[in-house]
Amino acid sequence: MTQSKDIIKRSYKQLSSEERGQIQSLYADHYSIRAIAKRLARDPSTISREIKRGTVTQMSSYGVFTECYFADTSQIQYEQRRLKCHRKSMLEHNPEFFEQLAIVLKAKFRVHSVDSFVGSYKQDHPAEYCPATPTVYRYIDRGLLTVANIDLPQKVSRHAKPGSGHVRQNKKVLGDSIEQRPAAANDRSEFGHWEGDLVKGKRTSDQPALLTLTERMTRYEAVIRIPNYHAATCKAVVQQFVDKFDDSVVKSLTFDNGAEFSSLNEVTGTHLYFAHPYTPSERGSNEHLNGLLREFIPKGRSIGDFSDEHIERATAALNQRPRKIFGYKSANEFMTAQLLA
Repeated sequence: MTQSKDIIKRSYKQLSSEERGQIQSLYADHYSIRAIAKRLARDPSTISREIKRGTVTQMSSYGVFTECYFADTSQIQYEQRRLKCHRKSMLEHNPEFFEQLAIVLKAKFRVHSVDSFVGSYKQDHPAEYCPATPTVYRYIDRGLLTVANIDLPQKVSRHAKPGSGHVRQNKKVLGDSIEQRPAAANDRSEFGHWEGDLVKGKRTSDQPALLTLTERMTRYEAVIRIPNYHAATCKAVVQQFVDKFDDSVVKSLTFDNGAEFSSLNEVTGTHLYFAHPYTPSERGSNEHLNGLLREFIPKGRSIGDFSDEHIERATAALNQRPRKIFGYKSANEFMTAQLLA
């Protein structure tokens, strides 16, 4: 014979003030705990605990002490407990976290993003309460922290309007296409493949600029000041960079099809590839780090306004930033490991 069992999970519901009144009346009439529980469709243990909590000792006019259950007393105690029974917010759990977060995000040459700080903090303080990255962003949006969206340039710029989507045609070919780049460079499985571009200040070719080079595997960023961005200047600086290392460190370089790179196919000692026209996503790592560099070197300002020390400190901040993709280790750590391998 098949036995049926009640498998419906019951959710616990707090006793109401009306139920407490019924308990007082029935208990005063000498109903047993089980009888009261049956009348109220409650568990006997719930009734037992309720009577214990709501029972008070009174002294009669004859000096006799008696114990009585009062529904009003129990209800007041319940409401007082509920006031204290709220979950603490992360701001209350770990104020030290938010104090340190504000300091690192407001630093002039800040190393951390919100996510990198959260990840690093969790690793350094595994036993502490620590909010998730989306929680921190929600607190910032709601104005609960001393950090504001204006302190997060990447977050502000992320809401820029998209382009029209118009695809321009360009038949200019400066050298080997990125389509010929080896698979080990594309999937980042091999060290020594770099992406490059220019970060410009005022957009006239005789103005100084920054040549940025990003190693694809480690995301390490090299930044070199150049006096102008004529093609001959870019070629000479790239050749100097290649000549500083052996071919195991600079196996390939990938640039876009800008006029300033029109002479790079003459660089020797490495292999040059060129991305498709108007496709910066093919050099995504370099484009991303150039965007982060703009926090320290804003658009529209001449590169000549910034000292070598300023540029070096900005570059160091990017390379020291812990990265989620590397388990919150920095590009510096990975680059060092590869050079020592």
